Amino acid sequence: MRLKGRRGPTAEREVSRGRNSRGSGEGPNGEESEAGVSYEGKGPQMSGQPERPQTSRGEAPKVLRGEEEPTAASETGRSGASGLMERVLEAANLKAALARVRKNKGSPGVDGVKTEDLPGYLREHWERHRSELLKGTYRPQPVRRAEIPKPGGGKRQLGIPTVLDRFIQQALLQVLQPRIDPSFSPHSFGFRPGRSAHDAVRQAQRYVQGGLRWVVDVDLETFFDRVNHDILMGKLAKRIDDGRVRGLIRRYLSAGMFAQGMVVERYEGTPQGGPLSPLLANVFLDEVDRELEKRGCRFVRYADDCNVYVGSQRAGQRVMGLLLKLYGRLKLRVNEAKSAVAPATRRKLLGYSLWVGPAGKIKRRVSPKAMTAMKERVRRITRRNGGRSIERVIEELRGYLCGWKEYFRLADTPGVFRELDQWIRHRLRAVQLKQWKRGRTVYRELRARGMSGPIAATVAANARRWWKNSAMSLNAVLPNRYFDGLGLPRLGT
Repeated sequence: MRLKGRRGPTAEREVSRGRNSRGSGEGPNGEESEAGVSYEGKGPQMSGQPERPQTSRGEAPKVLRGEEEPTAASETGRSGASGLMERVLEAANLKAALARVRKNKGSPGVDGVKTEDLPGYLREHWERHRSELLKGTYRPQPVRRAEIPKPGGGKRQLGIPTVLDRFIQQALLQVLQPRIDPSFSPHSFGFRPGRSAHDAVRQAQRYVQGGLRWVVDVDLETFFDRVNHDILMGKLAKRIDDGRVRGLIRRYLSAGMFAQGMVVERYEGTPQGGPLSPLLANVFLDEVDRELEKRGCRFVRYADDCNVYVGSQRAGQRVMGLLLKLYGRLKLRVNEAKSAVAPATRRKLLGYSLWVGPAGKIKRRVSPKAMTAMKERVRRITRRNGGRSIERVIEELRGYLCGWKEYFRLADTPGVFRELDQWIRHRLRAVQLKQWKRGRTVYRELRARGMSGPIAATVAANARRWWKNSAMSLNAVLPNRYFDGLGLPRLGT
């Protein structure tokens, strides 16, 4: 990897508020923007890191090119143009892409431009960018590095493109996905139209119910950061016949990543954060799916999560060896410490795990790891030193719990969910008691809610024993219907 000296994404550019430039009307018909978009100030600073000889931007070093890799001319020039780029730039497609980007919102990229500023910017500058895209000369800006916590600990790295690049990627996706997606394996469920994580979990359940009680669970190390660009471009060359589109994708892959004031060039990885990333991941891993199909394997894959279901441990070990070979061919790293051949009921898939119910029926539940992550999140929201009203706490809880309940609605464990409801209300009663603070206030509030004098006095005398008190007499004055009235969702219904 090498750091390349170039102007930052916002350097020496300033766009002032001015007249609309609609050109030929082929640009997106966005809504009016109240303010123009301004780029000013110095761009990210560069420094050197002499790991590899630098080639032209968007082209990997020649020594790394595989036999399937198309030439640079076919990627970046007009050679091989098939009209696919013109379809990407059709007004209806661009309008739909703009609507999706604005709906998704998201954080600004390196230029600081927000999604609400995009329509105004496009009205003034789109014709120039459209011309660059048609000529094959458009150059994406670096992505902004961001990190989000993983449910099980650690950080997941994201690469946030600018809103302009998200708009162009979305337009590409809307044209490429209908062409490429039908060629994918039916065992692939991730980020595909009409398919979902729930479909993958149901299919896994059917495999296990059918007698395949062992699973080969392979964990890939930071998959999205290790996708080999040359291998990926070789696969795309077989699916995309427009060299301008391939060249644009290559430049998106190799666009630098801005972090700590530096732009670092990338020679591998398709960072999560852009609309194209999931489709490219499916293209990259489709080879593994096809090889498993040829051998009659029963499996489900969701992005980089792949579980293969077999009838015995010995069969699982053979499949594990095959997967290590297939992933090695793609230059991917397998985390052997987290990968295993094990009984299917001891492993998780997309937050779910399986269990054996009455009469040997295979059922679904929230995996222990996902349950732990959920409780940690609820504890953070309901911490008693936040200085927030009970209404604010429940409002934040509602935003999280509604999404959690919807995702885990397949779980066949209503009793577990009812226990979670009780535990959450217990924590909320402790929050309310803490907010009343002093014994006098506690006594007054409890009496106002109908509690008898002696019991209210007992609770008030031990007012700082938040957790113990909230599990006893406080239930009578802060009943379940009180929290229902504040909008707290119930998981067990």
